[in-house]
Formats: sequence, structure tokens, C-alpha cells
Amino acid sequence: MYYLLYFIIIALIPIWAQMKVKGTYAKYSRVNSAGLRRGADAAREILNANGLYHVGVEEVRGYLSDHYDPRTKTVRLSSQNYHSTSIAAAAIAAHECGHAIQDSESYAFLRFRHALVPVANIGSNLSWILIMIGIFAQLSGMLLLGIIFMAAAVLFQIVTLPVEFNASNRAMNQVVSLGLIDQRERTEAKKVLNAAALTYVAAAAVAVLELLRLLLIFTGMNRNED
Repeated sequence: MYYLLYFIIIALIPIWAQMKVKGTYAKYSRVNSAGLRRGADAAREILNANGLYHVGVEEVRGYLSDHYDPRTKTVRLSSQNYHSTSIAAAAIAAHECGHAIQDSESYAFLRFRHALVPVANIGSNLSWILIMIGIFAQLSGMLLLGIIFMAAAVLFQIVTLPVEFNASNRAMNQVVSLGLIDQRERTEAKKVLNAAALTYVAAAAVAVLELLRLLLIFTGMNRNED
């Protein structure tokens, strides 16, 4: 019964976060910002104001597929946010520019996250294979190895949180100081960014809960072996 409740909870957490971000985004994507700049123009203005003339702004397909690519130094905005003059578009464009500013300043957590990418990829792909073998074959050493690999992936999720929150803080400062939104719209823009951040918080929470569950299984397995 407890296991069923646990799995229901970890399934509902990301679903709730996605519903929250989609609902908030839908609401404020229908409200024009005071600056009436398209997301693309807002991004360009923020980048130029910070001396990042070399960072490109491109349109990309997909729903909320907005991201900053540090390899090509490009802010990529989904079609809706690229062309929209909404508060949501300004906030999201500013957030991605926040990552570009972090990159230019060698923000410590961003550098740490980049360094963790190969380890996290290996950990997320290999961990569950080792974990399942360890559990079904009752090999505590194999299970522990899987947990260690999984911990690397969980660490990546945790390090992502300060990166995202810092980018949002930078975004709020930029959109207000450059007049992309006015003070009255600050609360609305912050709601968009906070809702988007929930997806990262939810992912990290689920990852930590799973890691703790596996550690309890490992502890129980060791106790049985003794």
C-alpha cells in the first residue's frame, strides 16, 4: 500500500508542475507587455545591453522549447515566444538571456553543471541497469554501484536549481531596467518564471526521493545478508 502511494506521488509531482507551467504560460501569453517588443527583439536588446553582440537569437520549433545553447552561443526561442509581444514571451526570452549572461561571466554553478553533463548522462543511462540487476540478483554491491551512478544524475538535477533561479533573477532585473515590462507587470512576469522553475524543482524532488528509496532498499538488503 505504501509503495503504491509513493509511486502515485512521484508520478503526480511532475504532472502537477507541467500543468502549472502550461496554465500560467497560457494566461500571460495572452497579455501584451508594456514594451510591446517581440520575444526576439527583447532578447536582442538584453544581449546588446550586456555587451553580448556575438550571441545569436534564433527561432526554434516546438512548444516551450526555448533554451540557450552554450556551444554555439545562441538563444533559441520557440516560434510563439520569438514572435509574441506578451509578458510571457518577454519573461522567457529574458530568462534564456540570463543563461547567456551566466555563460559570459563563467557563473560557477553553470560551469559545474556543464562539467557534470557527461557523468550525469552515463549515470542516468547505466544506473537503472545496475540497480535492477542488483535488486533481482540480490547483489548488494551491484545495487550500490547503480546508486552511485544514479547519485551523479541526481547531483546534476540539484545543481540545475541555482542555475535556473539565478537566470530568472537576472531576467527580472533586465526586463524591468530596460523597460521591456513596467513595474506593474513585474509580478506577472515573475509568476511565469516561477512556474517554469517548478518543473526543475519537481524533477529534482522526484530524483532525490528515488535515490532515498534505493538507499533504503540497499540498507535492507545488507541487513538481510548479515
